Amino acid sequence: MSLPVTATRSDREPFEQADWGLFLAVSFIWGASFLLIDIALDDFHPGLITWIRVGLGAAALLLLPGARVRFDPEDARTILVLSLVWVGIPFTLFPLAQQHINSSVTGILNGAMPIFAALIGGLFFGRPSRGPQRLGLLIGFGGIALVSLSSGGEGSTAFIGVAMVLFATVCYGLATNLAGPVQHKYGSVPVMSRMLGLATIWTAPFGVYGLTDSTFGWGATAANVFLAVAGTGLAFVLMATLVGRVGGPRASFITYVIPVVALALGVSLRGDEVAPPALAGVVLVIAGAFLASRREA
Repeated sequence: MSLPVTATRSDREPFEQADWGLFLAVSFIWGASFLLIDIALDDFHPGLITWIRVGLGAAALLLLPGARVRFDPEDARTILVLSLVWVGIPFTLFPLAQQHINSSVTGILNGAMPIFAALIGGLFFGRPSRGPQRLGLLIGFGGIALVSLSSGGEGSTAFIGVAMVLFATVCYGLATNLAGPVQHKYGSVPVMSRMLGLATIWTAPFGVYGLTDSTFGWGATAANVFLAVAGTGLAFVLMATLVGRVGGPRASFITYVIPVVALALGVSLRGDEVAPPALAGVVLVIAGAFLASRREA
């Protein structure tokens, strides 16, 4: 079940304890997702990884009470768009990108999403970043730059993976701005279950193709199942709840913490080397996320 959204509470208020709980939970789950994708790629084709992730995530949410509701036609169109820009396109791109760059670099680049969320929010949704939020954006981006510059290249095709991840973050930036109003109206579970159900259809052709180029492995299977149930089903409900409580632009600052988790897991479980500038970048990332939680003007 999702946390309730208080009707009288503005999404421009300072973060409450529940907001921080949502923030940290989703940060850890999504920070670990890049490592899980990397493990799944040992045996599974990228298309199959995405299809399993989306399909099992949708199934997990459909088991929850209140998952099936009737949407107004205009809201149904918004959810259709969300199923593409929040799930279908980016979830397909990430496994493809990680064939060219490692999980740590992917997580780092994903931290650029608040830049696009703030830009799209200001241009099309009437919510430009100001004051502490703008300062947090700049500080957090500086941290991302430090981590990125110290991570090094991944080979001659690394630019392909980088381009895929950055395009996925543009999609995320649009999605976080679109999701708030419908989540307020219907709640997290109905919106996310409908969105993931539609995305299962969009990703099915690539997933079926992926079956022909995959082999079974217990590690890959376990990673993909956890990625689907926790990283997609549960995390999307928590993230949608957070967007409804604090607004899309501020919720998007969660991606400043995700690279920290991705790097920590990469170092501890994959033996990735982290240069001193990256450690300094982690400090800036956390400072940027803190400033992003301040009251909006």
